[in-house]
Amino acid sequence: MNARNGKTVLPAVAMTAVSMVLTLAVVVMWLGTAVPWTVALVVGLGIDGGWLATLAYERRLAAQGDHNPTVTAVGWCFGLIASGVLVAHALTSESSAAWLAVAWLPIAAKALWLVHSLWERTALTPPALAAIRGIQQEARDEAAVARARLRAEAATEETRLAAVTQSGARVARVQAKTAKTLAAAWSTLETARQGEDTGRALTSVTSPVTPGVTAARWDLPVWGPTEPVPALESAPALTDVALDALVDAIRHSETPALSYRDMATRFRAAGHSASEVRLRAAWKRVVAA
Repeated sequence: MNARNGKTVLPAVAMTAVSMVLTLAVVVMWLGTAVPWTVALVVGLGIDGGWLATLAYERRLAAQGDHNPTVTAVGWCFGLIASGVLVAHALTSESSAAWLAVAWLPIAAKALWLVHSLWERTALTPPALAAIRGIQQEARDEAAVARARLRAEAATEETRLAAVTQSGARVARVQAKTAKTLAAAWSTLETARQGEDTGRALTSVTSPVTPGVTAARWDLPVWGPTEPVPALESAPALTDVALDALVDAIRHSETPALSYRDMATRFRAAGHSASEVRLRAAWKRVVAA
């Protein structure tokens, strides 16, 4: 019996011994007045012996990892008989309260043996308990690390958001200040442009450097949309006949005749326009002719 089993088996053994002694004493005192004391002793020993025998057999089966419901039922019957004897004696004696206070001991002893059997069924070896403690400690460590990581990430994100918010606020303040300055500048410019003496003042200032100009008009820039300038109209595309004539003229402008590269360079330098495909086709037609 090790120390762990002793935590449950010793109380069961002690309560069983007390219950057997009380049962034997009650039977001898109760039946001793009606039958010889030897008969009463045999009856008491029979109850205690039957209970002890069934308990020993039940413990043997438990040690083998087996269980017999019949043996368990017989053991509970002996426990109930012992409690019944104590209760009957308490009801017929003068100090019934004191005997009723101990009448539950046989049932309690049987219950303690049941608790001990459950303890044995669920008992683990020290290596298994150590492995379980290691697993639980590892789980606690992982949970603690995960919590610390989450807290650190939350703090980092909070710091980042605070920095982004502060930067955004600074940018907004700079933009607002710039827009205010720009609006003030354009307001000043618009006021100057609409003034009556602005044109005359600018003319008097620039008249020394613009001799002969007496009616110059000076306009300051206007804040507002601009009108798009119409695109220049492109020259009409050359026909194949005209293109062949130009290519032939440029090719024979020097002696010996120019190569295609030199001809194409001079063609485009003269301001003519044609795609590379059309120009090369015209070159081939002129050479073939």
